[in-house]
Amino acid sequence: MSSHGDPIPMIARKSAGLKGEAHVPGDKSISHRSLILGAMAVGETRVTGLLEGQDVLDTAKAMRAFGAEVEKRGDTWHVHGVGVGGFAEPGNVIDCGNSGTGVRLIMGAMATTPITATFTGDASLNSRPMARVTDPLGLFGARAYGRKGGRLPMTIVGAEAAIPVRYATPVPSAQVKSAVLLAGLNAPGGTVVIEREATRDHSERMLTGFGATVTTEETSEGRVITLVGQPELKPQTIIVPRDPSSAAFPVCAALITEGSDVLVPNIGLNPTRAGLFFTLQDMGADLTFENMREEGGEPVADLRAKFSPDLKGIEVPAERAASMIDEYPVLSVVAAFASGKTHMPGVKELRVKESDRIDAMATGLRASGVEVDEGEDWWTVHGRGFGDVKGGATVQSHLDHRIAMSFLVLGLATEQPVRVDDGGPIATSFPIFEALMTGLGADLIREA
Repeated sequence: MSSHGDPIPMIARKSAGLKGEAHVPGDKSISHRSLILGAMAVGETRVTGLLEGQDVLDTAKAMRAFGAEVEKRGDTWHVHGVGVGGFAEPGNVIDCGNSGTGVRLIMGAMATTPITATFTGDASLNSRPMARVTDPLGLFGARAYGRKGGRLPMTIVGAEAAIPVRYATPVPSAQVKSAVLLAGLNAPGGTVVIEREATRDHSERMLTGFGATVTTEETSEGRVITLVGQPELKPQTIIVPRDPSSAAFPVCAALITEGSDVLVPNIGLNPTRAGLFFTLQDMGADLTFENMREEGGEPVADLRAKFSPDLKGIEVPAERAASMIDEYPVLSVVAAFASGKTHMPGVKELRVKESDRIDAMATGLRASGVEVDEGEDWWTVHGRGFGDVKGGATVQSHLDHRIAMSFLVLGLATEQPVRVDDGGPIATSFPIFEALMTGLGADLIREA
């Protein structure tokens, strides 16, 4: 069942060529951060291109609950911030819906202010582990009281007198890193995060843009990021680039659907996010970057994807995992249409996303006639080559937007249609997915 009502079963059928421009939504990671940092700045931050999916709207609602003014006028969002340490205590429980990014970043942002807030979410979010964030927040002096296993609903009691922290992240996670850096804003002195593997760096880029002092150095320990606490953040005008994780779906659909030629404009190509596109090129995809440029401190380009019948299976470098962790489900779909094996190591993080994404994708791919091997932190798709993937399965989305979209992409190129039990969760990150894909020529319908 969808997180926001009755299930919405959807069916994807073999399609003729996808053609046209795919204007995907704004980047989700940057959208969340622009609202949170705007709320912690003094004055008015203006944001255009914000992703207006449910996850980000829930973050906007949370920032209002902490005392910031957040409103949309025309195409621009206006955020009147309350300053670092200026959050008010919310009058009610903060509902973050389906958003792991939203809840973890907001917990970090309020953890060093002496206020108390209780967080909850939908069934999927309430089953996800929060200790990876609350453990380092405890080092600042915050306290967390949640359900067994560190799960929501959870109450965070902010630190009375925060102290700076030096923290080495045990798993590569931009959410954990960002939560610690946001908490460090209201702690005196330098807060340090050490990452053995680099993760997406939107927080560091945006904190710097808002006027915080952030330094990054590569050492034998890994990447060492230092934030100087208690800055006065200055309001910004932000143009949100379009989301590479959303772009993945029309791009991958074009590669496997005969006769396709799709242009996806204005895609963020931050090197900590763009691993999928380089992986697809390694597989022999006809994927090109046009009009390379920089906007708001982030590299941006237009992506052109054309049908690629001669894709080859590859060994995906494990060190690339952090830069494409959300894209493995749809990569596994492309891998099904490649010749030979695509092996994906170093991906145990996929086991604790909105669903166990390895299990969910492996189950649905097998039901569609594709052989998949899996271990705790790896999986291998045995590609069948173009034109030889059966399909015909009804698959479960497990309340996971990326699983639902990945299987709908699969069905556009399989011999038999693919049915997804619930497309409702897609609205959390990509509310225009259905309209965008059908506009390109995808045979995609809601089941009556």
